[in-house]
Amino acid sequence: MRVTIFGSGYVGLVTGACLAEAGNHVMCVDVDADKIERLNRGEVPIHEPGLDALIKRNAEAGRLQFTTDAVVGVKHGLFQVIAVGTPPDEDGSADLRHVLAVARTIGQHIDEYRVVITKSTVPVGTADKVRAALGETLTARGQAVEFDVVSNPEFLKEGAAIADFMKPDRVIVGTDNPRVTELMRLLYEPFTRNHDRLIVMDIRSSELTKYAANAMLATKISFMNELANMAERFGADIERVRIGIGSDPRIGYSFIYPGAGYGGSCFPKDVQALERSAGSMDYDAQLLTAVEAVNRRQKEVLFRKMQRHFGGKLRGRTIALWGLAFKPNTDDMREAPSRVLMEALWAEGAKVRAFDPIAVSETQRIYGDRADLVLCESANAALEGADALAIVTEWSEFRSPDYEHIKSQLKQPVIFDGRNLYDPSFLTRLGFTYYGIGRGATPPA
Repeated sequence: MRVTIFGSGYVGLVTGACLAEAGNHVMCVDVDADKIERLNRGEVPIHEPGLDALIKRNAEAGRLQFTTDAVVGVKHGLFQVIAVGTPPDEDGSADLRHVLAVARTIGQHIDEYRVVITKSTVPVGTADKVRAALGETLTARGQAVEFDVVSNPEFLKEGAAIADFMKPDRVIVGTDNPRVTELMRLLYEPFTRNHDRLIVMDIRSSELTKYAANAMLATKISFMNELANMAERFGADIERVRIGIGSDPRIGYSFIYPGAGYGGSCFPKDVQALERSAGSMDYDAQLLTAVEAVNRRQKEVLFRKMQRHFGGKLRGRTIALWGLAFKPNTDDMREAPSRVLMEALWAEGAKVRAFDPIAVSETQRIYGDRADLVLCESANAALEGADALAIVTEWSEFRSPDYEHIKSQLKQPVIFDGRNLYDPSFLTRLGFTYYGIGRGATPPA
């Protein structure tokens, strides 16, 4: 099949590469000429395990192309996939300017039947706006060309996106036309062959499903962090509690790990957007408001623990920070807890020596050169001369460190563990002062 994807960001590139890998002919269109030039040189602008090789293989095979020419893109594909960004507006609602701009672009150049797919994460009712924008553009041209609009939200986890696309848990299709259902089934058939994972519903339900999924996961995280903060005050260990409640199959173990708060491009943005969408319908989504509030507060927990440990005297201190990305296996720093921690430390006159296996370059891009930030080439290098160590991202290489080496490099043997990677009792026996999240014996923040 021939597929055109508007937007060569995270969702667009993963979707395009995976569809091409299944034998489809995919054309990715983007207004960023520099990005397209880089992609045509074989440079992938985002980090996602396995994506570089997938793009290279399919580009060389002629199944994956990159262009800035929207006219060629509209002519190319039966399927016109909208995968552009929907950044939060000033009030937290989703900004649909890019989505609707693509719809008008398709309307300006369409001359035969097309299936227009919204894959961007968008509020309920966006498909209606896309249909209206496209139809108005056709009317202005004096043309009557048939098209259908489909909601097909993505459920890709950063760091595991290729596996998520190739072996999906589900493929949600929102449509009001049975013919489109069959076309979408054919498009996804290579990825759902062992059993049918296509779930067809009306368009508005499909649009809400994406927001509902992310809001549910964010709620589990915030709820667990709320429990962790209570556990510290009760003298309980949240890790024992986590195992106790996770054994209940109605709850399960996924997304009940306490920590320093969630970040990334999806959860913060989508929870806010869903809350604002509810408000636009005169509904006060109190639970979503609380989820946001708890997460904002949780990102400050490590800093408050440091303030208490050092008696409020952080000026002149140096903190070693392991982990900058919002989660492992990505370089994404959007809404990352590390940013909140570093900026709070800098405001108090402290310095940071930081290491991340992948996100160092992204951190440099965001903050540039500054005297109170040293970006290190290894975890051990970050320890040199630091007053304490903070764990912010749960990269695998941080799970079993050389504790004696850590102790020898720090001015004080103090660890602030924002991901509960370590055993408090074991570290205490080794002579460390240990602060986890909800670990009972540690003083609450």
